Amino acid sequence: MKNNYAIIDLHLHLDGSLSPEIILEIAKDEGILLPTNDVKELRKFLEVPPTCQSLNEYLTKFDLPNLVLQSKNGLYKATMDLLKREANDGLKYIEIRMAPQLSTLKGLTQKEVVESILLALKDGQNKYGIKSNLILCLMRNDNNKKDNLETINVAKEFLNKGVVALDLAGAEALFPNEMFYEEFDIARDLNIPFTIHAGEASNSESVVTALSMGAKRIGHGIHAIEDDKVIEFLSKNKIPLEICPKSNLDTKAIKSFNELPIKEFLKRNVLVTINTDDMTVSNTTLKNEYKILEDIGINEKELLQIASNSIDSAFISDKEKDELRKYLIS
Repeated sequence: MKNNYAIIDLHLHLDGSLSPEIILEIAKDEGILLPTNDVKELRKFLEVPPTCQSLNEYLTKFDLPNLVLQSKNGLYKATMDLLKREANDGLKYIEIRMAPQLSTLKGLTQKEVVESILLALKDGQNKYGIKSNLILCLMRNDNNKKDNLETINVAKEFLNKGVVALDLAGAEALFPNEMFYEEFDIARDLNIPFTIHAGEASNSESVVTALSMGAKRIGHGIHAIEDDKVIEFLSKNKIPLEICPKSNLDTKAIKSFNELPIKEFLKRNVLVTINTDDMTVSNTTLKNEYKILEDIGINEKELLQIASNSIDSAFISDKEKDELRKYLIS
């Protein structure tokens, strides 16, 4: 790669991207018992092995990091640490996503969770020079509707004050998109933009459902390649795909990187973006994701197109997008 195109990550889960070092620090602050206090050993509890067989297995790695995301201190420190690492890696803008309902186990309200992270986003920009925003995830389950509705209300309260969108995350095959029409009808009525995980662990039908719900972007979406009509809709309506190559390999959404339909999507004018998903769980960085693309034959012009797509697809103003474009002109 002649240039560094890895400057924007639009699909990045906070809990899947905590460094073992910050987990140890927060655990020490708060007397949280971990399975080990050794950084190297702790990594084994946080990263998926190559033998990981499914998204459901992949999701088991999130229990441990969520232990340290139950206090204002933990949320703030974890977010600041992520921003510092991303800034050091050359990123200019990231959209961090997390589910506030998962951080209320020790008494915090969802509003307090979000306020703690937004403070870190502001301080992180001042300290490290990286701009960021927050996407709030609703969680797939069959007994948490009240929590999901609360997340929508919190998103509305902080919309354009650091929160830019909603998402639907979790076990896609167990709790499919069609279970959540009502929640996203409410979000749409409140003019809250949203992305939805789809076409990752499920087929192209889940992408169709997400689009019918009103999703402005699709999380992953690689199985959209199975349906020409879906591809045409994505292209015509400029609906971006947030593709995460290493994560897709880890969850066995693909068997090898060569299966990634990036070139086909680009050829058919689909807005492909490349992201990390979970930096720690998948042991990856955005530079690594772009290197994967280069290794499977994505050329310089296509890499630039993907980076440009990421700018166009961000939940930010046109003025902010123009600022980011300067980093691609070198």
